[in-house]
Amino acid sequence: MASRRSGRHEGEGGVRFSRTLFIALLVLSGALIAFDRPETRSAGFASFRSGFTDIAAPVLELAAQPVRGLKNIGPYFRRQGELAEENARLRQQLIEARYWEDLAYRQRDRIEVYEAALEIVSPATRERIGAWTVADPEGPFVRARLIGRGRDAGIDDGYPVINLYGLVGRVFETGRRSARILLLTDLNSRIPVMADRSNARAILVGDNSAFPRLDYVGRDADIRPGDRIVSSGDDGILPRGLPVGEAVETRDGGWRVQLYSDQAPVDFVWVWPYERIEAPDDTEALPAEEPDAAVENADEAVDAEPAPDAQPTGGEE
Repeated sequence: MASRRSGRHEGEGGVRFSRTLFIALLVLSGALIAFDRPETRSAGFASFRSGFTDIAAPVLELAAQPVRGLKNIGPYFRRQGELAEENARLRQQLIEARYWEDLAYRQRDRIEVYEAALEIVSPATRERIGAWTVADPEGPFVRARLIGRGRDAGIDDGYPVINLYGLVGRVFETGRRSARILLLTDLNSRIPVMADRSNARAILVGDNSAFPRLDYVGRDADIRPGDRIVSSGDDGILPRGLPVGEAVETRDGGWRVQLYSDQAPVDFVWVWPYERIEAPDDTEALPAEEPDAAVENADEAVDAEPAPDAQPTGGEE
């Protein structure tokens, strides 16, 4: 037992470092860390270090390839399963999209027939104007964007602006080569909207939050959570039926709208040229007939009436 213990102590003592050597190495490491600064390095040391890195980097990269491949085996097969599920889901969405595309084409043809019969020129037939947006932190409004196209491209004040998903806002200031867009979330934004399901009217009011609120909603308004909110066109400024968002009920019983346009960054937008519907002018009403002309017309109408049959005055022959 004594021999075993002595051998173990000798083996343990052989692998131990002396305390003096340990402290010296610690001091040397601290000195190297403290004095290893880029401005104090010599040119020779810097060139040696960069050369050693150039030689060691390919070797380390080659040695890391097998380890990296082994680590990626599990995630790779998991990703293959996720891709298969995503592929099946996208195929189903593609089938549904083709159905809705065919339905849209049929509805378009039907609308064209109705418009031709009624001699209606729809504003939706006008071409949209594409433009890129940039941030506008120094504008007069909090929620606004600046686009790189203006009057030279056919843009004017009041035109609605949409992105791939829905209504973004409207143009409120137009220059020759630029224009500003007032977003729906701005404090100064007010547009009339309605629920697509029930035609319940309201005013979409921005308050600098991500969810603008619905004001002037009737007490018995038929609005439900998730209802599709679109522009109503009641003010004649925006066309009817532009997609805005979905209705969201608040805790206090109010209503807000989750905007469709927030599904993607507002980078590229389309400006929709729209001619406002103007009210008829009273001065353009049909002029009233003069009294003398009206009397003459009445006299002519009386003279033109056939005389009643005369009653016989004599007896029968």
